[in-house]
Parts: sequence; structure tokens; C-alpha cells
Amino acid sequence: MAASMLKMVLSLATAVALAVLGGAPATAAPPRPADPVGIDVSWPQCGKTLPSGLAFAIVGVNNGLANATNPCLEAQLDWAALTIKYPQATSQPRVALYVNTANPGLAGSWWPSSNFYSGTVVDNPYGKCEGKNDKACAYMYGYAKAYDDAVLRGVDDPEDYFWWLDVETENSWQPDKEANRADLEGMTAYFESIGADVGIYSTGYQWGQIAGTVPSTSNLAGLPSWLAGARTLNGAKSNCSLSGLTPGSRVALTQYVSSGLDYNYACK
Repeated sequence: MAASMLKMVLSLATAVALAVLGGAPATAAPPRPADPVGIDVSWPQCGKTLPSGLAFAIVGVNNGLANATNPCLEAQLDWAALTIKYPQATSQPRVALYVNTANPGLAGSWWPSSNFYSGTVVDNPYGKCEGKNDKACAYMYGYAKAYDDAVLRGVDDPEDYFWWLDVETENSWQPDKEANRADLEGMTAYFESIGADVGIYSTGYQWGQIAGTVPSTSNLAGLPSWLAGARTLNGAKSNCSLSGLTPGSRVALTQYVSSGLDYNYACK
């Protein structure tokens, strides 16, 4: 018997057997994307049609500033929850969050004057905040902004999300890099206090301008890095081999721009 005829007979026999047993041929799983690609969105994408069939999504909590709320946060979280078709395609969370960061000092619309915030006396590694433009108050500012992001922006179950700290020169920063690091350490301390995981988004250049060299004793050391700056998917893949932003950090994600949207590649 020819091989093709044998295959036809076997296929027919299988179908008959399944019909008798009340079963049906197994449906093949949908193909996964060739590359574990996700997207990040925030207020600039409000009202825009967003792509589907992604491996993961990262949603911005703020409206471009550390003290503001993304007006489309709820809608974009709903979109992200519905559109991710391949949640097991990467080690990245299906949906993560990112927050704008800043250290405006006394020029900000609010600046802490103590180690007390929202009913909690914060254990401050830089001493007592007394309203000055120093590391102690920068730490409290970061802690307070992280608290606001988790509690006041409308995020349900904030402890269940991965939180990325978006560190860019476009926001307000002090020339004192140690104070800027203290600010980011305060944010990290709050998110970790609720059991959430934290990472850092930036470029090597911007991170160097804002935070400088991070000591190994800092709670920023070892946090995963999300590197911006690539123009293509291949460039993003290549950037996975770059050094992380802090000591002991690995590059977990790299970003590239396509059709006016920020896409992200999950490094192996």
C-alpha cells in the first residue's frame, strides 16, 4: 500500500474511533510569537488603538510626572489583561507597571518635613528629614511617591505587580547624585515593604547622569535592568548583552521603537 494511502486510512480510522468514543481531534495550540515581544503604554496612548497578540505589557501609572495619575490607567490595565495571549512565552509578568520618578527638592509642589508619612514613621537610613534639600528628605520623597503610586492611583492589589522605576533626565533631578539615589532607594524600600518586586528602567547614560555609581550596599544593587535606546528589534536583542544599571544587575528587558510605539524584548 502506498504511504499516502496508508496515512489516509489511519486518519479515517482515528476519526471514526473518536466519533464512537464521543471525542474530537485535539486542537493544536495557537502558535507563539517568534520573539517574546511586549509593549509599554501610558498617557500618550490614551484613546489610541493598541496591538494585540503580545507576550506581555507594561502600563504606566503616572501622567508623565511623579505626582500625577495616568488618566487611562484603568482602561489600559483592562486592555493589558485581555490582550496578552501568550503569558507563558517569557519569564516576564503578564502585566507589570512603571512609575515616573523624580527628585525635585524644594522646587517641588510638595517636599517632606519629617520621617512620618501616611500614618507610618519610616526607618530612614539617612537620618531625620527636617524639610531640607538633603538625602534624608530625598529618601522620604521617594518613599512617599511610591506609596502614592501603590495606594492612591487606583491600582488594585499593588503587591502582586512588578514595579519598574522610570529614571529619565526629562524629569526633575538634583545635581546631587547621592540624593537622587536616596530618592530611588526610598521608592524601592516602599515597594519591597509591600512584597512587590522592583526594577529600573533607563539608559546607561541617563542613569549615570542622575544616579551615578551605585554602591553594593544600596538596595538598588542587583535590581533587574530594563534598557531603552534601541531602534530595532535586532538592536534590542543585542542590548541584552550590555551591563545592568547597578552592581549585580542583569538586563531583563530591552526597549525599541516601532510604528510610534514602545516595544520590549524579554532577554533570555
